Amino acid sequence: MHFLVSLRLSNLSLMLPKVKYQSLNNITYQSGWDLQTELHNVLKSNKLEWRNLSEEEKSKKKQLHHLLFCQHNHVYTLGKSGSQDHLLLDDAGLDSSDIEYFKINRGGDITYHGPGQITGYPILDLDEFFTDVHKYVRLLEECVIQLLDTYGIAGSREEGFTGVWIQHKEKNSPKRKICAIGVHLSRWVTMHGFALNVNTDLSYFKNIVPCGIADDDKTVTSMEAELGKKVDQEEVKMRLKSIFAQVFEFEYIQ
Repeated sequence: MHFLVSLRLSNLSLMLPKVKYQSLNNITYQSGWDLQTELHNVLKSNKLEWRNLSEEEKSKKKQLHHLLFCQHNHVYTLGKSGSQDHLLLDDAGLDSSDIEYFKINRGGDITYHGPGQITGYPILDLDEFFTDVHKYVRLLEECVIQLLDTYGIAGSREEGFTGVWIQHKEKNSPKRKICAIGVHLSRWVTMHGFALNVNTDLSYFKNIVPCGIADDDKTVTSMEAELGKKVDQEEVKMRLKSIFAQVFEFEYIQ
């Protein structure tokens, strides 16, 4: 009996998508973007190379997917559907504040990345998971919601918006966004992802209209702000890493 259970578990493990995890601290946005693009292109090239194989041969070919957790230097990024007007600094203001600025190919509007934040980039071939963009974004949100729950923070979705939000502490208090999401897919291969505010300096959001949301009843927050204390960011990464594998049903490899 134990042998049969072990065999079933072994077969299940062989079937699960394989993901390589990397944690990259103090990385420039350009370096992170270049790495994403390189890994993204490898997965797409594999798909093109394998498309003329027989079904039996294709069944033996498996992608190596990636999950990158980055902590960037100070940077604002504007998605392809965003408005330049949502950056409230001019070039001189960016230079004097030592903040970089990039227009990039993800969805969504403008956001901030920097120290104290986990910016996550899943590079996945969704053909080995599921081909549903809406489900993909909802599962990214789900990973963060489950992570926050382990810290006693009630994360939730906000109808009409992406990302993860915090419930009202008091009546008429602003809704607080703790995690922004913006993705890009090509041939069902993902890049970009989410930005979770852990110990983030929230003053940097004052120079932008975060995610293009100018509503008076919506603002930004962090785990530190919600808990009233600094949070061990490495511990957050390890918890979130584990949750990703459970939610997306994959296995990490070295």
